[in-house]
Amino acid sequence: MTGDIMPSAQEENAEDFAAMLAAHEATAIRLQPGQKVKGTVITISGDNVFVDVGIKVDGVMERKDILDAEGKQSVGPGDSVEAWVIGVSSNEIRLSRSMSGSGVAALEEARDAALPVDGRITAVCKGGYTVEVLGKSAFCPGSQIGVPDVEDAASLVGRGLQFLVTRVENHGRNIVVSHRALVDRERAEHLETLLDTLKIGDTVEGKITRLAPFGAFMELAPSVEGMIHLSELSWAHITAADEAVTPGDMVRAKVLSIAKDDKGRVRISLSCKQVEGDPWAHVEERLTTGAVVQGKVTRLAPFGAFIELLPGVEGLAHISELSWAKRVSKPEDVLTAGESVAVKIKDINLESRRITLSVRDAEGDPWQEAAQRFTVGTSVTGTVESKSRYGLFVTLAPGITGLLPAGVIKTKAGAHYSDLDKGDAVTLVVQNLDSTAHRISLVPEGVEATPTDDDKAWKQHARVGDARGSGMTLMAQALQNALKKK
Repeated sequence: MTGDIMPSAQEENAEDFAAMLAAHEATAIRLQPGQKVKGTVITISGDNVFVDVGIKVDGVMERKDILDAEGKQSVGPGDSVEAWVIGVSSNEIRLSRSMSGSGVAALEEARDAALPVDGRITAVCKGGYTVEVLGKSAFCPGSQIGVPDVEDAASLVGRGLQFLVTRVENHGRNIVVSHRALVDRERAEHLETLLDTLKIGDTVEGKITRLAPFGAFMELAPSVEGMIHLSELSWAHITAADEAVTPGDMVRAKVLSIAKDDKGRVRISLSCKQVEGDPWAHVEERLTTGAVVQGKVTRLAPFGAFIELLPGVEGLAHISELSWAKRVSKPEDVLTAGESVAVKIKDINLESRRITLSVRDAEGDPWQEAAQRFTVGTSVTGTVESKSRYGLFVTLAPGITGLLPAGVIKTKAGAHYSDLDKGDAVTLVVQNLDSTAHRISLVPEGVEATPTDDDKAWKQHARVGDARGSGMTLMAQALQNALKKK
């Protein structure tokens, strides 16, 4: 006789009972009839398919549930399969792909057990759809069809869906079904599982399911979506979701918030752009002061235009930097939101995240060659740009303006110039040229005018013209900051 002690029959029975009780409790807690489960096929024996559903007790479904339309097995050992729980005991979990059979009794059984039934939409009727289920004609209200983005109800006719039976009355003459109830139930189950692990700050991956005017929806789990607001889809300035994503795209996003609305529905907010990182992190490597680059006009303000140089990186071209060719009173006179435009980078301030741009400098400064084109004593023809008490401003070339002083106009030789209006052509002679100050003084041909102080005239021209205070004024900076905060 060895030192081993043989267990008594009573102890063996106690252990068996404890194991059975534990299995039953685990089954009762985790699985209920009407619940959808996902498992792995263990083996197929005769007419039974044994499935591992993640607990101690195996699931069992009929072999016919895994046959396709041609009678061939659609899954085998090791494959994943989804099914509904139709019965729970301490020995097994009865599973089914859907409720089968026919007649009123089968429909009542499906209703009582909250099991889905296969159905086919046969027609559109008043208030909803006619659906064939288990050999009977049923009614599905339009509000219970639960198929998103259906513009034409008739497009669903002939489509097969699964439904929950919500009502069986008058011996089967009044049968009501709902696909939406099934979708909502699945969503609730998947959402509960998802929320057990999902937390704010997580990075998730999913498929874009649909687009909306305010953003895009991403699938986080079957029938569970998170919303990516338009402002969170991309660092680039976009006005519609389809500029950034397309339904079917696989994207990564960061969880911004998980909250319930007034109706108790869980709302999950996501961000694609925050997964990409800070767009300003590499600005110094990609943009250089003095470079001419292509940008996209994102929005116009009274003081200038915001132009996107990189996704999420904008610069400001002040109104005084928009054109050499004309005097700009409103940015929309020369630019349109969304258009592509060449700009010169005048300054990059990484600390304040501000980039100063110039549209006109990208075209080249017309005053660089002014001394060669408009030498003193040369006869030139231009167009009257404006009249003031200081004289006549004349456009000689795009971005180049000359001044016929009021003192000259008051002389006998210049008197007839006072009758000229804006847009009139006039021929004059260059009296003086200052390329640095961007000034040209003009006189009538054959007149030798005495030097005059035209400083007040040019200052007045600058105030109403393209100078407006060179560069970005303090007011422009304040407005830009206000827009940025908004």
